[in-house]
Amino acid sequence: MPTLPFQTLYFEDLKVGMRETLRKTVENEDVIGFAELSGDHNPIHLSEHFARKTRFGERIVHGLYTASLISAVIGMRLPGPGAVYISQTLNFRGPVKIGDVIDVSVEVAELTPKGRRVRLLCECRVDGKLVLDGEGVLSVPPSPDKPAPS
Repeated sequence: MPTLPFQTLYFEDLKVGMRETLRKTVENEDVIGFAELSGDHNPIHLSEHFARKTRFGERIVHGLYTASLISAVIGMRLPGPGAVYISQTLNFRGPVKIGDVIDVSVEVAELTPKGRRVRLLCECRVDGKLVLDGEGVLSVPPSPDKPAPS
């Protein structure tokens, strides 16, 4: 995956409704690399022979690989470096297959000054079809130029 140009937004920079999207084509090498990294060598992800016998009829991408792309948007674009996950919910709505183009979006849904918490709506779509959604809660650093809210 090409390196995303990053932007750093501090808590004070954020507004409800702000949105960022990443588009990523899933390559065979991504699936193999994720299997190596995670230790999840389930043949539904790696074996055409095995996957043909499943309800999907072909290999599918690890669900957590798809979810990890949400982290790329959060860590690099909205809010960017310095943001730290508190929690993330994930609802897997459909399969992602090798060669699919995934549109990964996060949108600021709520800002809580106490603790500088941000709730994000997260979704992944393939050809406009929702394949994953959920909510992330983050801690976002304050601007170095402004005092943190109490």
